[in-house]
Amino acid sequence: MADPVIVLGAGMVGVCTALHLRQRGHAVTLVDRRGPGRETSYGNAGIIQREAVEPYAFPRDWAMLARVALKRGADVNYHLGALPALAGPLGRYWWHSRPASHQRIARSYARLIEHCLGEHHALIERSGAQDLVRREGFRDAFREADSMRQAVADARRVADGYGVRYAVLDSEALAQAEPALRRRLAGAIHWLDPWSVNDPGELVARYAALLGQSGGRVLRGDAGTLRQAGAGWRVRTDEGEIDAPHAVVALGPWSDGLLRPLGYRYPLFVKRGYHRHYSGGEPPRLPMLDADGGLVIVPMRQGVRVTTGAEFARVDAPPTPVQVPRAHALASELFDLPQAVEAQPWMGSRPCTADMLPVIGAAPRHRGLWFNFGHAHQGFTLGPVSGRLLAELLGGESPVVDPRPYAPARFG
Repeated sequence: MADPVIVLGAGMVGVCTALHLRQRGHAVTLVDRRGPGRETSYGNAGIIQREAVEPYAFPRDWAMLARVALKRGADVNYHLGALPALAGPLGRYWWHSRPASHQRIARSYARLIEHCLGEHHALIERSGAQDLVRREGFRDAFREADSMRQAVADARRVADGYGVRYAVLDSEALAQAEPALRRRLAGAIHWLDPWSVNDPGELVARYAALLGQSGGRVLRGDAGTLRQAGAGWRVRTDEGEIDAPHAVVALGPWSDGLLRPLGYRYPLFVKRGYHRHYSGGEPPRLPMLDADGGLVIVPMRQGVRVTTGAEFARVDAPPTPVQVPRAHALASELFDLPQAVEAQPWMGSRPCTADMLPVIGAAPRHRGLWFNFGHAHQGFTLGPVSGRLLAELLGGESPVVDPRPYAPARFG
């Protein structure tokens, strides 16, 4: 019988980690303060992004930096008081965004991304979640011809380098593909490989139900109570204290707060994001990134979800949803979105690392402690493959990809 394992965090990454461990015979207890898929995994755009082989780089052109500094769009906002604490990680993020460094990082990133559809497919089939998934891709739409020309050149380069598929739609083709559009755009890039999910939180919940059906436990508990107990680890739950030889930290943006008292100082930071659902109008047929506006418009079961870009702030800072009205105004130029569904916008946080790669593997200084966090914008996409990789490492199996680029020890 394989060793018992505690997995902390019931987002996409934590749930998939628990599933892969259970599949390998481990007695698994998944612990979270809320139900599965109710935090960051609930609020994303719901796209399994097979095309996202290159992580987001820090902008390096002065026009974009000026737009960010002046908070002109829906894509970026920041809290001035949070910037001193963010200066170190963001400085390293900027350094790693140099073209040569970013190219090297992208090769490691792409090795995970290339497994995302296959790993999700297996879990979708086993959990009976086919009703949530569309396999028709999504579109990057452009208001300006110049930005579209540059994006098409980038898409061609990415397709040549990584084998992803796309189609270019001119203004007329996009208007025919999306008849609800209220204005003509320059065109779009249709990424053909990605899948979209009409309720991301529900997909995570289905995966968690599959864990329960296979013999794993899902308990409410406080990850902050994690302590060493003899040769293993202990955490407090609503059903009492749980002990196991191994514990996996998959807490996304809250991982740093748990690990600092244990002596780990990783260059981590959060990007907060907001969304709101709207009803009453005709939705887009496929998810659409308004590339020039800096927002995503997605048809969901709850309504049309309009998501903002990034907000740089402390993870526990009060919401400042200034981007939401901007995003709604821009989205309303494209689609009729008359009625907000929620009284208040949703807010969540994405866990980011300075080198843009997730942290997956054994803790350098604590026996039986494992890390699986730092997936930035792609935790929803990468949860199944990073969960598999962590389970393979914990069990001493041959890993699905070379784990060295994501090793916790890489930061020293």
